[in-house]
Amino acid sequence: MKQRGDETFSFITDSSAEIFVSFEEDDILQSGLSYQFGISNPKGSKSPRDLKVRDTILSIVQEFFEKNQAGLLYICETGDGMQKMRNRLFKYWFSLYGKSDDYYFQPMTIYDEDENENFAALIIRYDNPKFSDIVKEFTTTINLLNSKPTAGE
Repeated sequence: MKQRGDETFSFITDSSAEIFVSFEEDDILQSGLSYQFGISNPKGSKSPRDLKVRDTILSIVQEFFEKNQAGLLYICETGDGMQKMRNRLFKYWFSLYGKSDDYYFQPMTIYDEDENENFAALIIRYDNPKFSDIVKEFTTTINLLNSKPTAGE
């Protein structure tokens, strides 16, 4: 595994896919420090289910939290219509994570103007001093994004 810059890590899977894991500071939540968390396979290489990929990604996330008292915002890529599958897979991975009791994981669905489902999640350690404020603001923000404007707004 190698780190690219301060915020992106990459590794090669057993099936030769290059996976990138990124953390980009995000200012959408004002209650505390937050980062947008991303997992990508830019070359689109096939990567069959590989437990080492899950373990590596969760290890990178754990290392991130050891160095940062922040919330992670995970938004599933939507370009290929596979966001629902990605959301299910990541929720499953996180449920198997041995240290998941240390973290709060709040998945949410965001509907766009065409009523398409988009998936986001907040991941934050329970011991984060801004825990309550960040969770409340995340929930409020998602609810605001999902609210439909009424006539005259």
